[in-house]
Amino acid sequence: MTNSYLSTLVYRQAEKYHDRVALKYRDYTTGSWIPVTWNQFAMKVKRVSNSLVALGVEVQENIGVFSQNMPECLYVDFGAFGSRVVSIPLYATSSEAQVHYILEDASIRYLFVGEQYQYDVAFRVQNLCKTLKQIIIFDPKVEKAASDTNSVYFDDFLAKGADGSFQQEVDKRTAESESRDLANILYTSGTTGDSKGVMLHHSCYEAAFEANGRRLVRLDESDVVMNFLPFTHIFERAWTYFCINRGCLLCINLRPQDIQKTIKEVRPSAMCSVPRFWEKVYAGVLEKINEASGLKKSLMLDALAVGKEHNITYLMNGLTPPMMLRMKYRFYEKTIFSLLKKIIGIENGNFFPTAGAAVPPAVEEFVHAVGINMIAGYGLTESTATVSCEWIGDFRIGSVGRVLEGVDIKIGENNEILLRGGTITKGYYKKEAITEQAFTEDGWFHTGDAGYIKDGFLYLTDRIKDLFKTSNGKYIAPQAIETKLVVDRYIDQISIIADQRKFVSALIVPEYHQVEKYAKDHHISYTDRKDLLQKQEIIDLFRMRIDTLQQEFAHYEQVKRFVLLPEPFSMEKGELTNTLKIKRSVLMKNYAAEIEKMYEE
Repeated sequence: MTNSYLSTLVYRQAEKYHDRVALKYRDYTTGSWIPVTWNQFAMKVKRVSNSLVALGVEVQENIGVFSQNMPECLYVDFGAFGSRVVSIPLYATSSEAQVHYILEDASIRYLFVGEQYQYDVAFRVQNLCKTLKQIIIFDPKVEKAASDTNSVYFDDFLAKGADGSFQQEVDKRTAESESRDLANILYTSGTTGDSKGVMLHHSCYEAAFEANGRRLVRLDESDVVMNFLPFTHIFERAWTYFCINRGCLLCINLRPQDIQKTIKEVRPSAMCSVPRFWEKVYAGVLEKINEASGLKKSLMLDALAVGKEHNITYLMNGLTPPMMLRMKYRFYEKTIFSLLKKIIGIENGNFFPTAGAAVPPAVEEFVHAVGINMIAGYGLTESTATVSCEWIGDFRIGSVGRVLEGVDIKIGENNEILLRGGTITKGYYKKEAITEQAFTEDGWFHTGDAGYIKDGFLYLTDRIKDLFKTSNGKYIAPQAIETKLVVDRYIDQISIIADQRKFVSALIVPEYHQVEKYAKDHHISYTDRKDLLQKQEIIDLFRMRIDTLQQEFAHYEQVKRFVLLPEPFSMEKGELTNTLKIKRSVLMKNYAAEIEKMYEE
């Protein structure tokens, strides 16, 4: 191979598919979905490559993309690859401090921004940043500051390369591109400290394509793929590149809050997601079952029982279900399960990769019982996403599937998962000391995750850095407890407290709608949300539900006390990362008074 695979991928697909639709996105002015053909996609990529060269962007120079998901993000990514430029995505919700840090750390001269929020942040940061030379704006509706005479809109940027006068230089760069070129730098969200830039070379993606291609054999040009997570997230980024490589139709969701609406409009056959999506589906179905009565409730409960026995007890273990069970399953498949999938918008479902956190066993059992091919997996930014994943009919409840071919794994000290292979990062940008600490002398990468392998399946136990030690010397894995409790329909968010404490406690953000409905049904009067959550009847409700869910835990692992919070954890208060992971240190600070009160004698 004479050039890096990604540098010419879109052009190769355009030669193959021509005017077939490659991308779709919603036009919020008309409410319609706008198609982009492979030829149009390739033309945009070519214009970006030319315009980057026209700007004087050098080989392996870093550019930034600070935007929500938009087709332009992909145009810039692949245009950068074609001109041997490194693209660095920033989360659309990033703060000024985060943007400033990344721009300075990566010496970014040119920053592409999406909508008004990103532009406003970037413009304010520009005055503080030594490196940033120009802001390029995707959305033409963005209003520039009155004093801004330097920023340009994306169409004006593309005009710089419109005449093709820089094509010769682009072709030269493409021809000279190599697998060892740097493709992306992805900055971690920083749950445990300062953000680090994970270097992903073209070779990482090439190895990932090969490894995933052997496992995800059913993904092809007939699939309609719904974009769910931000492109900044390695899971969505690597998945999207892989889907483009497979010739899928990619439907880009521009606004995260619209995802439920867009799923029903697009009716995707594939979509990567996080466990929280399926937890919400599971909680919604349980609510419907609880609200039902008589024959309807009996049918729904029987359907789940039949599905579980058919798909998990038999098929999962390579066994043929008995004739009567098969007939009952087919009936429920065509009625209740079919209706459920249609309501969600996934009746055309092929498979749905899911990762980012542990999938609660109850949720996983439910999803497989109703015949949804959720593919649970495990990966990190540092491993170019997928390390392991299940496949259709080849899964075990509680596992994260089999390790992909091409990825080497071993279990080290403290049961830590160690990785090696072509998909693994070569290190952190400009952080040699941290890079050295991340690898063993013989080249194994420290994941920081603990787990084990059984019957060829990988199981995660806990995050080593997240292990708590009580004042009594007992070790607690907070994520395991949180995963168990968050499936309850009355709990939206939860953070376990236990480190250096006498017992386990919890900060709980209730599912406010459910609690208010419970209060109405049980004639509990209250003045506001805070007052409601302090009512003894509500506290007793949560106590009962928590005690039921945590029966399998050892006594010292069980939640003894909790506080119900009237406001959710948020990114604005610094309590969540851009990927919605809890920042425990911030919660400890923000809720210090509430926590101390739980430990009063």
